Amino acid sequence: MSFSDSDSSSYGGDYKNFRQISRDRLLHEMLRSAKTGDSKSTWKVLIMDKLTVKIMSYSCKMADITDEGVSLVEDIYRRRQPLPSMDAIYFIQPSRENVIMFLSDMSGRSPLYRKAFVFFSSPISKELVTHIKRDSTVLPRIAALKEMNLEYFAIDSQGFTTNNEKALEELFCDDESSQKGVACLNEMAIRVGTVFASLREFPFVRYRAAKSLDATTMTTFRDLIPTKVAAGVYDCITKYKKTIPDFPQSETCELLILDRSIDQIAPVIHEWTYDAMCRDLLSMEGNKYVHEVPSKVGGPPEKKEVLLEDHDPVWLELRHAHIADASERLHEKMTNFVSKNKAAQIHQGSRNSSELSTRDLQKMVQALPQYSEQIDKLSLHVEIAVKLNKFIKEQGLRELGQIEQDLVFGDAGTKEVIKFLTTNEDASRENKLRLLMILAAIYPEKFEGEKGQNLMKLAKLPPEDMSAVTNMRLLGAAPDSKKSSLGSFSLKFDIHKKKRAVRKQQNGGEETWQLSRFYPMIEVMADEGTVLQIQRN
Repeated sequence: MSFSDSDSSSYGGDYKNFRQISRDRLLHEMLRSAKTGDSKSTWKVLIMDKLTVKIMSYSCKMADITDEGVSLVEDIYRRRQPLPSMDAIYFIQPSRENVIMFLSDMSGRSPLYRKAFVFFSSPISKELVTHIKRDSTVLPRIAALKEMNLEYFAIDSQGFTTNNEKALEELFCDDESSQKGVACLNEMAIRVGTVFASLREFPFVRYRAAKSLDATTMTTFRDLIPTKVAAGVYDCITKYKKTIPDFPQSETCELLILDRSIDQIAPVIHEWTYDAMCRDLLSMEGNKYVHEVPSKVGGPPEKKEVLLEDHDPVWLELRHAHIADASERLHEKMTNFVSKNKAAQIHQGSRNSSELSTRDLQKMVQALPQYSEQIDKLSLHVEIAVKLNKFIKEQGLRELGQIEQDLVFGDAGTKEVIKFLTTNEDASRENKLRLLMILAAIYPEKFEGEKGQNLMKLAKLPPEDMSAVTNMRLLGAAPDSKKSSLGSFSLKFDIHKKKRAVRKQQNGGEETWQLSRFYPMIEVMADEGTVLQIQRN
C-alpha cells in the first residue's frame, strides 16, 4: 500500500514520511515512555515476538534501540536468563499465547524481571485483559499496559505491508466458508487500521461494492472482500476517536480499497522499473542484496551485504525508473563524477602521480572520505545494472516482455503465445507460466477443457502449474452455468471488443465500477486480498 505525499499532516503538524512516523512512535512513544520514576537511569530488556521483531526492524536500527536504554533484545518464546534487577519492555501481539508467556515470566515469587512495561501491537480483547488482572502477583509488577496500535511493516517512506503472505490463497480459495479467510480479513483490517492510528488520520473509507448480475444471483464471500475490509477498518477508526488522544474527529483523507480481481495481471507481468527488476531477477531477501567485493588482504572476493533503501540516494533516485533509463543515468553519473572529482581522476589514473602538486594532494585528501562513499554507491548500482542487463539478455526477456505488453494492450493473442512457446523452448518454467497466466486472465475461454491442457503440454509445464493457471478463475466473477461445466474465468472487461486492451484507459464501453462510501450502519465484518491507497485531502 502507498499513500500520497502531503505538506502537512494532523500528526504533529509538520510533514514526516511514513517510516519516520513509525520510528518515532516505537522509540519515543514506547521505549522512551518506559523511562519513568526510578527506572530513568537503568538499562532495560526488550522482549518481542516474531512479528513485532520484524515491525521494529523495518523502522529502527539497533543503535536507535540502545540509545533509548535497551541493553538486550529477547524472543518471548526462547528460554531467557532471569534478570530480577532489570525492567522489561514487552512489545507483543495481543494473542493468548503471548499473554500466557508474559504471565509466566512475571508471576510467582521469582519473576524474570523487576517490572514490566507491556505494549500490544494491536487492540487486546477484554477477555485477555481480565485474564491478566486475575493474577494478583503480576499486577503490582506491571508498570504500563498499553495498546500501541502499530502492526504493519513500514517498507519505505511511503509504503507498508500487512504481512499476510497467504491472503490471496485464503481469500479467493474454493471454500466459501473458509474460517481462515474470515480470520485473514479481520487481521488485515485491524492492521490497516493501525496505520491510521500512527498517521493520526481519519479516512473516508471507500471501497468497490459487490455487483450482482440480477436479483437471483447469490453474492459470494469473494464478492464482499472490499466491503468487509472497509467495515473492519472503519470499526477500528471509530474506536480510535475515543481512545487515542488528539485523534481527528472528522475525516481528513480518503482510503480506497480494491481487491485483486480489479487487476489480475499486475503481480504476474514483468515490470521493467529498476526496483522491480532487482526483486524479480536478483536473489534478494527483502531489501538485502549480497554482492562480492575484492578482498582487502589480497585473498578471494568477500561477500558484502547492502540494504537497498531510502538512505541510499542513488537507489532513491533510480528505483522507479525504467531499467534502460536507469542504466543510462548510472553511466552519466559515473562519467560526471570521475570528470569532476580530483580523487576519482587520480584513482582512474588520469594523471601521472609525478605531476601532482601539493595543492592537488591536499584536494585529493579532502575529497577521499566523500569520494570513497560515493564511488562505492555508484559502483554498487553499476554492478547491479550490468547484472540485470545480463539476465535480461540471457533469459530473452525483451521478447517475452514485448509479447506480455502486446497481450495486455490487445495487440496479441493465442497465436503469438503459441509461436513464442514453440520457438523459445529453452525459456524458464517460471517465465512460461507467467505468460500463460496473463493469457488466462485476458482470454479465459482459451483454457476451457482440452484447450488449456494442450497449451500446458506445449509449454511443457507440470500439473501443479496448470492448477496455478486455472485457479485464476477464482479472481473473476462466478462462471456462467450455461457454459462448459468447467466454467470460464468471467472477466470484468468488455467481452465484445475485438481487442481486449486490459491496460487501456477504462471508459465508454469498458468496465465501470461503483465506489461506495462506508457508513457505520452497514453491518459487515472485515477483509483484504486488496489494493489500498491513501489520498490526503
